[in-house]
Amino acid sequence: MALSDEDVSEILAIIDSSQLDELEIETPSFSLHVRRGGARASASPKPPPSPREADPAAPPPPPPAPPAASSEIEAPMLGTFYRTESPAHPPFVAVGDRVEPDSVVCLIEVMKLMNHIQAGVSGTIVEVLAQSGELVEFGQPLFRVALERE
Repeated sequence: MALSDEDVSEILAIIDSSQLDELEIETPSFSLHVRRGGARASASPKPPPSPREADPAAPPPPPPAPPAASSEIEAPMLGTFYRTESPAHPPFVAVGDRVEPDSVVCLIEVMKLMNHIQAGVSGTIVEVLAQSGELVEFGQPLFRVALERE
């Protein structure tokens, strides 16, 4: 499948409107690797705290609370998030709805192709984390789901 100039322009527009520094797309017929401005992943070491900042007498912070039995449904791709099939239809899911692993929870549009996104877990939707019509990035949480107890 060859990409048209319009396809390339749309991919670049999506990248420009996102906060991604790098994107890699691979299919059996083509491969695309885009890096914004020669961005490099880097981790600079944090300077040690000054003697005033370090308080050896202060107790260590408490450990984080154990996570509740919940999970997030994440975007499996970069694209435009839609909660409904069309403006005339109700949302696929709403807070309080029960989902199964194969339940469709939303659509993500990529290059004019609508992708049905499944929950992947069994449970109840407790929070919608993305707005319909907004650009979402790969791995971005879309929904929070209270998992079923087994």
